[in-house]
Amino acid sequence: MRTMGTAGNPGTTATPATVAELVVRQWGDHRPGLKYGTTVLSRHRAAQEASARAALLADLLPRHAEPHIGVLLDNTPEFPLWLAAAALSGAAVAGINPTRRGPELARDVLHTDCALLVTERAHLPLLTGLDLPGVRILVTDGEEYAALLAAYAGAAPGDATLRGRAPAPADRLLLYFTSGSTGAPKAAVCTQGRLAAAGASLARQFSLTPEDVHYICMPMFHGNAVIADWLPAMAAGAPVALRRRFSASAFLDDVRAYGATYFTYVGRAVQYLLATPPRPDDRDNPLRLGFGTEAGAVDAARFADRFGVRLVEGYGATEGGASLQRGPDTPPGALGRAAPGEDLAVVDPATGRECPPARLDARGRLLNGDEAIGELVNRGRSLFEGYWRNPEAEAERRRGGWYWTGDLFFRDGDGHLWFAGRTDDRLRVDSENLAAAMIENILARWADAVAVAVYAVPDEAAGDQVMAALALRDDRDFDPDAFAAFLAAQPDLGTKMAPRYVRVVASMPVTATNKVHRVALRRTGFRCAPDPVWHRPPGTDRYVPLDGPALAALAEAYRSHGREHLLAPAAGPGAR
Repeated sequence: MRTMGTAGNPGTTATPATVAELVVRQWGDHRPGLKYGTTVLSRHRAAQEASARAALLADLLPRHAEPHIGVLLDNTPEFPLWLAAAALSGAAVAGINPTRRGPELARDVLHTDCALLVTERAHLPLLTGLDLPGVRILVTDGEEYAALLAAYAGAAPGDATLRGRAPAPADRLLLYFTSGSTGAPKAAVCTQGRLAAAGASLARQFSLTPEDVHYICMPMFHGNAVIADWLPAMAAGAPVALRRRFSASAFLDDVRAYGATYFTYVGRAVQYLLATPPRPDDRDNPLRLGFGTEAGAVDAARFADRFGVRLVEGYGATEGGASLQRGPDTPPGALGRAAPGEDLAVVDPATGRECPPARLDARGRLLNGDEAIGELVNRGRSLFEGYWRNPEAEAERRRGGWYWTGDLFFRDGDGHLWFAGRTDDRLRVDSENLAAAMIENILARWADAVAVAVYAVPDEAAGDQVMAALALRDDRDFDPDAFAAFLAAQPDLGTKMAPRYVRVVASMPVTATNKVHRVALRRTGFRCAPDPVWHRPPGTDRYVPLDGPALAALAEAYRSHGREHLLAPAAGPGAR
């Protein structure tokens, strides 16, 4: 075995230079390392299995110009084993999203120059008919795959590398696609050094130890599960427990069976957990911490009250361009201040000037959102390592020498940063700029709603109007008068924040990473049959159905102002 780090020293406090070093540390450690159902691999066995795959890679991709492998898998043991194998061999993994279809899926594989695609039989139908020239496919639950691996059963870390040397901190390890809410997804480059440092940093921040158990229920083709869950576990010497796909109903049973103490979440996962029927023993679980994004202060408090588990909201994109850290004085709802060494500012994207601090009244209402809300930028050193073969998107991120996050924030008088949505989630109502995330945080207090989403639809004359999509609890119907009364009782709901339109959905449309699919919601607007839509006519506070006559009158108003082209096409026969 070639020396690549210190073996058999789990939980060491030294910051590793590469992820490969984290894998080598598993060697000789016979405590549990990977759990999946009734299967348990020791940390040593996991390193052994990763070494076998690394040796196989070295034979399949000898001195390949771009040693990239696509991984199209659910959260089975093969996913972390191939991540570890790539780290040992000097290859890079492109996480392939199984919710993509046809040409889009083929584009992801080919764009990232994958010479090898690792998948499973469940996903083979996705590949039928796709033109993937030069891509070899390995099926992990097939007989051929088992026979291939058998020849490398005796491999050890460092026996085989693709670059003729030990992996280095600057070597690419991950090509992770962004969510692709606008245009084709971009593959963010993540090197071994940055990822190893990120895992070690989170392990220190949350005092993670080998006694913890990390429950990975978010998809591993997304950065959250790998960067915020798998890597901190590797750094802490802790085992991971895998869930093939996220299941709200199975969450607590898994947590108890695995003895899980830590998990990550993203998007609407927390809302789905809160929507499960309460049980008397909900607080009887070993979890001590959940870390993620987009839970919101209201639902984080509900989660802590119901399950007895603290949720820590973080901010830091896969790209690594900016990050925030919470402190003891961070108020509920804020995400913290700039991490050490980062020069973060909230700026007006049109002028580049820094926005003034937010002014909040005694009820927490933002008084100067029009001037205080801007885009978060990093004016100093950024960890952003670029996008794979996408110079236009990379230049947009780095314009003017700054890193532009694409996220809206405001800064309070004490320097705490508050998330206000994506740059494409800004609404302009009656010449006032609003942020969708702020309105969502208020609507999330409504007890009848399981999930809420706020987005812009064109006003009939100029600017935008606020539209909300609501997914209700199973035992509730939409009560327009109760909703209007709820809005009137919210002290921090500005006069222009109340939704003009309310769409009631059976379930919130989401992306593969459980983020609300806002593009789909905006695309259909209020022409979204068969979902019912209620609206608040100008000059009233009451919500009434947006039925045929009302919709026809509204369409005529758009025509009279020359803005009908901004509306989504009618949904066909039966559309309101």
